[in-house]
Amino acid sequence: MSGDAPAGFTETLARFGAGAPVVLCHDDADGLSAGALFARILASPAHGPARVRVIGRGESAWSDAIRAELSAGPPVAGLVVTDLGVQAEPILPGLPTLIVDHHVPRSLPAPDVATVISGYGEEPTPTSSLLAHRCAVARLGAAEAGALVWLAALGAIGDLGDRAAAAQFPEVMAGARRHATLKALREAVSLVNAPRRSRRGDATPALRLLLRGNGPDDILSDVSPDGEALHAARAEVKQALDAARTVAPLFAGPVALIRCDSPCQIHPLVAQSWTHRLRRQVVIGANAGFREGFVHFAARSATVPDLIAFLEERAPRLGPDDQFAQGHRRATGGQVTRETWNRFTAGLGFGPEAMA
Repeated sequence: MSGDAPAGFTETLARFGAGAPVVLCHDDADGLSAGALFARILASPAHGPARVRVIGRGESAWSDAIRAELSAGPPVAGLVVTDLGVQAEPILPGLPTLIVDHHVPRSLPAPDVATVISGYGEEPTPTSSLLAHRCAVARLGAAEAGALVWLAALGAIGDLGDRAAAAQFPEVMAGARRHATLKALREAVSLVNAPRRSRRGDATPALRLLLRGNGPDDILSDVSPDGEALHAARAEVKQALDAARTVAPLFAGPVALIRCDSPCQIHPLVAQSWTHRLRRQVVIGANAGFREGFVHFAARSATVPDLIAFLEERAPRLGPDDQFAQGHRRATGGQVTRETWNRFTAGLGFGPEAMA
């Protein structure tokens, strides 16, 4: 695993074969911004435009379904996988693969399976879009990559918030603010994140705007069907979030639990909104209405520095369909069957009122 973005990117790119590069990216602001950055910097006369595939709700880049989709499509020159975690298994065996990520690795691939550019372990930890921008500098040079720094800033604000992004990565944020105001950057992040949180969960309109825009103002002023989709999604999510914020927390030991039943992905927002009032607790937002048969949950805290360790110490017996304690130390969660969720909440000390 390497944090040397220029070297790892250049070496992997040199091994790309015939066909178009393919980028697999997460569907949040950081993943979409990283995907858009790689699409722009991988386009070349030799390979043509890169193809970007958003990995959305309920999908995994390491699934048989994605392998089959890639195998059945046009020839793939090489693969860039960004903001989707790090795993040891190959996605397509024998295909040059670059993984660019900043989460806690689940497992590490052998060097002949994939090159990993990871922000994990750096202080401060760069997001996937920030790592992608380092690759842009290596590929395009500092001047041309400077015109794309707003994409890195969107991803950083999406994952870290504007204050933390400015404090931890001042050069990137200063570069972005030469092209746009902080208000425009924040507003663009809100819009780009909205589709993935909506009932439909389709982030491709946001990706298309990032691929063709020249700055946050282009996202905010777009009146095409893509732009309309972002505004409609944000209105839908706001309505669901306003309703969820009226629900009182449940308490057991160090945990505060806020339940919601919504087809919108609001549980991370619900959890985050309570951390300012419940500073001593680990706040868990849990959504039993997001996907049939599952409970999706997010854990946040103002004071506990390693939420992954906190959850792992309290993990229930997991089944094959469960995903638990994934993401960042300060922002983690999972998706588990209702049976696993009930075991988890009982183990935390909650009663029937917390069960799904």
